[in-house]
Amino acid sequence: MDIAIWIICVLAGLAIGYFIASWLSKKQALSRANVIIDEANREAEVIKEKTILKSREEGLKIEAEAERNASQRLAKVQTAEARAKQREMQLNQQQGDLNRRKKEVDARTSVLDAKEHAIEARHNELEQLVSEARTELERISGLSVDEAREKLVESLKDEAKTQAAGYINDIIDDAKLTASKEAKRIVIQSIQRVATETAIENSVTVFHIDNDEIKGRIIGREGRNIRALEAATGIEIIVDDTPEAIVLSGFDPVRREIARLALHQLVVDGRIHPARIEEVVAKVRRQVEEEIIETGKRTAIDLGIHGLHPELIRMVGKMKYRSSYGQNLLQHARETANLCAVMASELGLNPKKARRAGLLHDIGKVPDDEPELPHALLGMKLAEKYKEKPEICNAIGAHHDEVEMTSLLAPIVQVCDAISGARPGVRREIVEAYIKRLNDLEQLALSYPGVIKTYAIQAGRELRVIVGADKITDEETEKLSAEIAKKIQDEMTYPGQVKITVIRETRAVAFAK
Repeated sequence: MDIAIWIICVLAGLAIGYFIASWLSKKQALSRANVIIDEANREAEVIKEKTILKSREEGLKIEAEAERNASQRLAKVQTAEARAKQREMQLNQQQGDLNRRKKEVDARTSVLDAKEHAIEARHNELEQLVSEARTELERISGLSVDEAREKLVESLKDEAKTQAAGYINDIIDDAKLTASKEAKRIVIQSIQRVATETAIENSVTVFHIDNDEIKGRIIGREGRNIRALEAATGIEIIVDDTPEAIVLSGFDPVRREIARLALHQLVVDGRIHPARIEEVVAKVRRQVEEEIIETGKRTAIDLGIHGLHPELIRMVGKMKYRSSYGQNLLQHARETANLCAVMASELGLNPKKARRAGLLHDIGKVPDDEPELPHALLGMKLAEKYKEKPEICNAIGAHHDEVEMTSLLAPIVQVCDAISGARPGVRREIVEAYIKRLNDLEQLALSYPGVIKTYAIQAGRELRVIVGADKITDEETEKLSAEIAKKIQDEMTYPGQVKITVIRETRAVAFAK
């Protein structure tokens, strides 16, 4: 029994202990749960506050953006309103002007209506008076209006026919008597009012020097200076026993002028060697080109011609160094221009257009290239290219009858060209043929591949052909000279013989810096 009680007590104690332990563990768990809940609440509060702050910031940003957009729209609206008000003020002002003008027009209209009514009344009165006068005339003459008109017309016809026949006969007789005389008078008066120098071109220029010592410096050691000068200019330089003079021989006046100016600069400077010669020749060539342009401008100003294309001005300047049958081409063009102006003024035409056509009529003789076209047609194409007027282009193309004449300028230019070129002593056929033969000689050799430059010297007795060292070998130069000689022999007519010299040089250039 005691054992049973003891066991029960023990079991009861164990149960009570278990209960107490369980209660304690639950209390601790609840305590921890409360702590976790408190921490979660605090974190939630923090998150909530952050979210609220972020929402407020975004709301403020949106509000600021909306305010900015509203301000911009308001500014645009205000600008548009200002423009609208300004436009409205302008329209109101225009409306006021229109109303004022309308009132003025209405007032004038009323005045005109009153005048028109008065004129109609006066017209009716005049018609009545005319009718009464006509009736009285018919009664007196015994003829109706139609019968009187027919008789008057018939009598006027007969009288007009008689007078017209007399006038026609008088005009025909007078024209027969005075036409030839008047034409001669105009031509003679045009010639008398223009006086121009006539220059006979030759192919030699004499360069004067101070003493014969300079001749040796120009020739150079073993003739290298004179060879370099001839190769650079294409002009034959003859140094002989003539005292204080050197002869420059060549058919092209531009080359002779370049050689003369280059020699002058070299002699004045005192430094004469191949490199310096090439430098001076290149510089002088540029100076001559500038002189050509300046001559063209000066000629146009002297003749009162304005608005010429720069390329046409350059061609006019090149005429200074060209000749036509021995006559200086620029002098011929100036003389023709003045003759055209005089003749046009005599005939009642525009002298400025005539002077312009006369100056440009021979520009086909001085192109940069040499196309196979008559110079009149080539000049017309150049004038059309550079926007000259159609009647001037036609006058240029028709002055040798290559194209049909379409204006009165064309026969004037043709006649004045003939007047300028047909005077005694003006032209010589020999010089023109000589220059053409030398030009053909150079062009023939230049047509071969690898040829850079060609120069006809010694009055066409020698042709120097400069070829590129990178294009033709030494062996090919001999073959080329033989081919050129055979082609010249087959295709050209020339006195004596022509020597063909093919020059091939190799140069190495470096610069020390």
